[in-house]
Amino acid sequence: MRSLPVFCILLAVTMLARCTPSKNNEATPQELPRIAIAGLGIESSTFSPAQTHEDAFHAKVGKAVLSSYEFLSPDSADFKRARWFPALIGKAIPGGIVTREAYESLMTKMLDSLRKNLPYDGLFFDIHGAMSVVGLDDPEGDMIIRVREVVGPQTLISTSMDLHGNVSWRLAQNSDLITCYRMAPHEDAVQSDKRAVDNLLSRLESGKGKPPFKAYVSVPILLPGEKTSTRVEPGKSLYAQVAPAAAQPGVVDAAIWIGYAWADEPRNHAVVMVVGDDQAVVTATAERLAKNFWDVRDQFDFIAPVGTLQESLDKAVKSDKHPFMISDMGDNPTAGGAGDVTWTLTEILKRPEFKSEKGPSLIYAALPGPEFVEKAVKAGIGGKVEGVAGAAVDNRYAPPVFLRGTVKAIVQGDEHAETEVVVQIGSARVIVTKKRKPYHHEADFTRLGLNPRTTDIVVVKLGYLVPELYDMRADWIMALTPGGVDQDLERLPFKRIQRPMFPFDKNMPMPDLKARLVD
Repeated sequence: MRSLPVFCILLAVTMLARCTPSKNNEATPQELPRIAIAGLGIESSTFSPAQTHEDAFHAKVGKAVLSSYEFLSPDSADFKRARWFPALIGKAIPGGIVTREAYESLMTKMLDSLRKNLPYDGLFFDIHGAMSVVGLDDPEGDMIIRVREVVGPQTLISTSMDLHGNVSWRLAQNSDLITCYRMAPHEDAVQSDKRAVDNLLSRLESGKGKPPFKAYVSVPILLPGEKTSTRVEPGKSLYAQVAPAAAQPGVVDAAIWIGYAWADEPRNHAVVMVVGDDQAVVTATAERLAKNFWDVRDQFDFIAPVGTLQESLDKAVKSDKHPFMISDMGDNPTAGGAGDVTWTLTEILKRPEFKSEKGPSLIYAALPGPEFVEKAVKAGIGGKVEGVAGAAVDNRYAPPVFLRGTVKAIVQGDEHAETEVVVQIGSARVIVTKKRKPYHHEADFTRLGLNPRTTDIVVVKLGYLVPELYDMRADWIMALTPGGVDQDLERLPFKRIQRPMFPFDKNMPMPDLKARLVD
């Protein structure tokens, strides 16, 4: 019994030590907020016959998640501001609708991981916002509700999104903080994720918690990214208003979502949201941004010259500017196309200019064809190969294309393509992959022994050119080709989007752009 007072004293000293700030005024680990990380991201076209399976998400769990965020490296300032509990992050190349089995499997893993480390003060919810799932409307809305059921109503959720995502009312309801990219192409992706994390940390550290006001404006506009890039007007000036709007006293963040144009759900439309502590400022800012967006709707146009494929090839062949880049837009895998439509390559190989090796040099990137790749690997570099590729998923516009040529390169080990081969057919060098892969970077070509800078014509399955290719181009045209992300939205069979909607209903009356406060 005599030891009891000593025990009590020791216990009191221990508790005091846990609650006392360190000499440098930094919080002790016990005081740091507990923050989870979770999310799934993909753009899914419902106008493509492709489906996306679980392995496409390359899901990371536990500590491996942190490797996705340079600003959360162990020696970073943000990492030291909290105790981090990463659950599951999965990001897939855009594609077709996600199977229900894949979604449910990934959600089960995510929620199970979240349950292991409860409770949380905050959650960094990292999504894209344009996922479609078989038999399920608004997957991100469903996802956040299920996450909220696990983490509870008090956990502060900060949502980070692509500006081509969709913000449904229930996603807005369950997000305490929400933001999206301010640039397209998305050169500010890392900064946007960091802003979402910094906002979360600041609200927890200050004790302010959940911002009391979230203003939401639905803007009845549905346009593709190829018409709304922030490189050019009016997108450039419109998005230039966002950062100053977010910097106002009483505002935590502001965002404009263009939305995703190739899925047919009621949530597919533009949205403006502003979050903060001053109701009047938050509401007025959201309404001002929404009106400014609506006022310039007629000014959006393709951000580069466009033409039919024939017009594009004619222009490229005659040009003395090299590399002349052609975007094969209709089957763009970075927007949700299947990536295996053969129509463009079939038309290219018909052209007499490319029949001889002495013709204009051309690179085509790229087409999936696992059986053709297997044949090319067996033939080896310098060997002859023939067979068909493509159109295994989307054969609506052309059948598998027959290729006969010389194997110029074989490279294995790519995370997405797995195996890539280059086959020369006349003056064209065609990249064929085991699995589909978009070609964004100069290194994607040079690792295959190709030099796009010295090539006459480079054809890529993209819409607007990503920064590296954009900076490399000598000239550029976007070809209006068919596919699951057809740029002619008005010929796609939309049935479920809200109407009236611009540009489908060109003479629609002025919409109600008053902000609604999200409860």
